[in-house]
This record gives sequence, C-alpha cells and structure tokens, in this order.
Amino acid sequence: MDIYKSLLDGNKRWVGEKLKENPDFFNNLSKGQSPQVLWIGCSDSRVPANEITGTQPGDVFVHRNIANMVVHSDMNLLSVLDYAVNILKVKHVIVCGHYGCGGVKAAMDNQQYGLVDNWIRLIKDVYRIHNAELEQIEDMELRFERFVELNVMEQVFDLSKTSIIQNAWKDQSHYPMIHGWVYSLKTGIIKDLKVSMNSASHLPSIYHVGSPVVSGIPVPVS
Repeated sequence: MDIYKSLLDGNKRWVGEKLKENPDFFNNLSKGQSPQVLWIGCSDSRVPANEITGTQPGDVFVHRNIANMVVHSDMNLLSVLDYAVNILKVKHVIVCGHYGCGGVKAAMDNQQYGLVDNWIRLIKDVYRIHNAELEQIEDMELRFERFVELNVMEQVFDLSKTSIIQNAWKDQSHYPMIHGWVYSLKTGIIKDLKVSMNSASHLPSIYHVGSPVVSGIPVPVS
C-alpha cells in the first residue's frame, strides 16, 4: 500500500478505536488543552513523546528539533516555551535526548552536511565545553553516549537561563520544574539524568534575570 494512503487509512482506524473506547473522546478533546508537561525533544521519528511515555493526546505539549536543542535565538522554541509556561502554566519542562542521535553523532566529526551544519555547530560547542571528559573516553560508542547525555544537560542549563523560565520561577512558586532525560532506542527505557531545577540559584549571577551585576556581584534594583 502507498504510504500516503496508509496514513489516511490509519487515521480512520485510530478514530474508530478511540470512539469505541470512549464515544466522547474527540468531543472532550476539542474543548481545550491543559497539559502539565512541555516536552523539548529530538525530531527523530523513533522518539514520539506520547508513545514512549504512555500518555494521551492533550497530556504533553511538544516542541521538537534536531538534537533537542535550546537555542536562545530560536523564535520557534521561545514561542512554544512562552505559551507553555505563561498560558498553559505547565508544571514540568523536559528536555529529552536519545542515544544514537544523528545530530549529536554528526557533531563528532568534521564532515559537511549542508545547511544543517549551522545547527550542528551549536552541538559542537557542547563538545568543546566538555572536551576534557569526552576525550578521556577511548571507546567511541561510550563517548557518543556520554556526549548525548552532556548535550541534554547543557540544554537544561540553557533553558534555565531564559527570561521566560526565570520570570516564571519568581511568579509561580518555583514552577515549572525543568528536567533532563535520555531515551534508549535499544531498550525503550528513559534515563533520568538527575539535573532537575526549579530556581536560578544554581546559575552564576551573570545569568540572573532582573538583577544587574557588576564584577560578578548582584546589585540591588532600586
């Protein structure tokens, strides 16, 4: 069967299954959304947020890009983040990478891939920051896996530097919590990297939003 037609046929089967389970499923879904989670994940087709977490439509607000990056000049990401945090009032923001990520793998070599090279360069910056640790890992597969983990951790750190997150922490009693996860394609299991944060206290003062800094010392705002 042609893949295009199979998508439409698959949709009809899915609708039928949902209506059989709950005749009001789509009627209820059309009334609005109130997800508690924003998922920032990789565009990889093998990592669908709802399926791997066992959640339903309406449970998870999703943004995906190559290698699950948090880029401060990416208006797409920032718009999704702002809407999720300030309108939907999500309680958790999860950055989820995955082992075997093609974007992270590409950042480990010096080949050219085209326009995407500009995006991959941002991933290379993570390698530069953690060069000493990564270069000590002789097994290239293990180095690759650790690079995936470190990339997620850096994106969580970058997420905490945004004014959107920091302002929310001030106004919403330390919500949302932000977390870093890595999904294994081989086992289907998600690894919690234990880098959860709910305040800017861990950040160097230069990154604090709303507090002028001179020589690394926060200056009270009059």
